Amino acid sequence: MPHKPASSALKKYTVLDLTRVRAGPTCVRQLADWGANVIKIEIPDKLAGSNQMGGSREGSDFQNLHRNKRSLSLNLKDEKGRKIFLELAQTADVVVENFRPGVKIRLGIDYE
Repeated sequence: MPHKPASSALKKYTVLDLTRVRAGPTCVRQLADWGANVIKIEIPDKLAGSNQMGGSREGSDFQNLHRNKRSLSLNLKDEKGRKIFLELAQTADVVVENFRPGVKIRLGIDYE
């Protein structure tokens, strides 16, 4: 059974979630719980490898961190994936990421 948002206070906002590990997904989960339309951008399975942080998609940790989020798998290193992301970013209200310094620039998805 899907988890129901605790509130609809943020329902008019769209958030693109590029976060990984724990702090980022926890932050964005709060926005999703408050009703924001959160789209989790994930790395395609074939690129992510077997060392996925947070465990498998079916695991309780992953399910808890990403509840109330929709998901889209994009390869941001590929021109096609980057183009799709940039189109989504044009209409999003918020983009949240926790990449290391310089990663956004290398991927071609920085603010500029």
